[in-house]
Amino acid sequence: MSSSIIQLLVLAGIAVFLILRLRSVLGTREGFEKPPESPTAGPSRRPEFDVIEGGPDLDIADHVDDGSVSAKALAAMKMAEPGFNVGTFLEGSKGAYEMILMAFENGDLSEVEGFLSDDLREAFQSVIDERNEKGLTISAEFVGVREVILKEAEFDRGTSEGEVTVRFLAELTSVVKNAEGEIIEGDPTEIKRQKDIWTFARTMGADDPNWQLVATGE
Repeated sequence: MSSSIIQLLVLAGIAVFLILRLRSVLGTREGFEKPPESPTAGPSRRPEFDVIEGGPDLDIADHVDDGSVSAKALAAMKMAEPGFNVGTFLEGSKGAYEMILMAFENGDLSEVEGFLSDDLREAFQSVIDERNEKGLTISAEFVGVREVILKEAEFDRGTSEGEVTVRFLAELTSVVKNAEGEIIEGDPTEIKRQKDIWTFARTMGADDPNWQLVATGE
């Protein structure tokens, strides 16, 4: 065997030895690996502002001006009754409005007496009695509530009574008939808009969850 071949074999053996040594020290990489992060990385990307906790209650601020008398009254109601929610109240007021209005139009308050103050129940009933005495009846059909706006709110810290005044814009059909069933007012095919301003009251924190209608206006 020539000396040149022997030298190549020796060099090859040394190369294999070095490769094995490098693997034992560095290990092997399989697939893609991210390079290690430099210990001298730059400053962390923290926000350059302080997070402010709290702020306005959106459930209140969505309906009345923040900091207004009504906003403070609603906040006090929430303190007296943590489960109170303005949005939920307004949604419920739409149902109460339709139910009470149609009961009055149809001349039967029996199903809504619990939602009326004593004064309003008597006032509504007197109008119904007067219609009956004249032989008049009303045929009405409720179309829907188009607008519900919280106008103002008040809270009495002494009695824990809260009052919320709401403006409704509704659409309905309504006709007045005489004793013979003849239409003397209105058109059954004409949808009219009706605006009402109603005030609901309730003792916050009381076991009875129902609000009562205590005042009406236009």
